Amino acid sequence: MERYSLINEKNKREIVLLIGSGCKWKKCTFCDYHTDFNKNQDICFDINKKVLGKVTGIYNTLEVINSGSFVDLDKNTLDYIEKVCLENKINKLHFECHWLHKDDILKTKDYFKSKGITLKTKLGIETFDYYYRESFLRKGIEEKEVKNIAKYYDEVCLLQGLSGQSVEFMLKDIAIGLENFERVCVNIMVENKTYIKPDPRTIQNFIEQIYPIYKHNNRVDILLNNTDFGVGGEKDDK
Repeated sequence: MERYSLINEKNKREIVLLIGSGCKWKKCTFCDYHTDFNKNQDICFDINKKVLGKVTGIYNTLEVINSGSFVDLDKNTLDYIEKVCLENKINKLHFECHWLHKDDILKTKDYFKSKGITLKTKLGIETFDYYYRESFLRKGIEEKEVKNIAKYYDEVCLLQGLSGQSVEFMLKDIAIGLENFERVCVNIMVENKTYIKPDPRTIQNFIEQIYPIYKHNNRVDILLNNTDFGVGGEKDDK
């Protein structure tokens, strides 16, 4: 599995895929990402330290993702992330975080701010359509008001390419994301081990009618494949 990559287009940054104790929600119907975890903190830190050792600070920006939220990373890893940022003059750090842990965000932002590091947080909201999101995708985000979600998060991920998503549905989600958040990352559904499958017609509609609109938008990342950032793939033997 690739765990380090350099993103040279749109919000240039280094990105690392770390390993933690695992997502505490684990109920999203479409996700098998949460299987990348290890309960042994020593093993996690050993893997993460090697990955973080590749960070150079070339763009002064680092994105940290894992199979859950930043709170699922062990303390040694979190301390090492801070160390790597300070040593490499990284002044912008991106974390992902499930809604369950929203109350940990503001204090973590304040902590990194005291170190001269701006922390940006990303939520995998998948869609702003509450009923589609919670009845079909089971995201566990009880909040319906976008303004209340934006109090905690700077960026959102959307999941598109599913049945029941019209072009208008997908365009509306992207528009809401851009109106309320700094950045939007659109992930196109790919085949995985869950029963939720990508819808070829929806994906074709996205590629033909939506992708051309946003492919050059610097605030929109589009992942037609889930490894387009250069991380992910086959799991490590741990």
